[in-house]
Amino acid sequence: MTLFYDRYSAALYGVIFRIVKAEDEAEDVLQEALVKIWHAFASYDPSKGRLFTWVLNICRNLSIDKIRSRQHRVGSRTQGLDDSLTAQRQAAPTEFRPEHIGLQEITKQLVPEQRQIIDLLYFEGFTQSEVAEELNIPLGTVKTRARTAIKVLSKLIR
Repeated sequence: MTLFYDRYSAALYGVIFRIVKAEDEAEDVLQEALVKIWHAFASYDPSKGRLFTWVLNICRNLSIDKIRSRQHRVGSRTQGLDDSLTAQRQAAPTEFRPEHIGLQEITKQLVPEQRQIIDLLYFEGFTQSEVAEELNIPLGTVKTRARTAIKVLSKLIR
């Protein structure tokens, strides 16, 4: 396991960190993944793929489970002052960020109910089901408001 850790931990941590976006959570997920790999190693089948791919899928799935957990969503919304200052001092992201092109500003022209749905779906990363649960409204209402908002936004962007 020491050899495995020395060889793969940095790459796995990088993938996990890109998904969970928090050092302490990435470390926790990596530890959880290593324990899971240790216990499930007997089920690894080399004929189905490379070891790294199998391990990477375990880490990716645990990372996604972590960010979908209620505890993570609540914790990320109530970020401490120290965490928010650290986030502000970090280097600019290299991936596409919709706020850089003013998309978030355009959404301010939506009616409040539609804007709230779009903010949760596209800027907070919620699923439609999670939005329905969060706002305590039917899933169909979320879908209708999202579809209507997207139509309005497409007209505003043109």
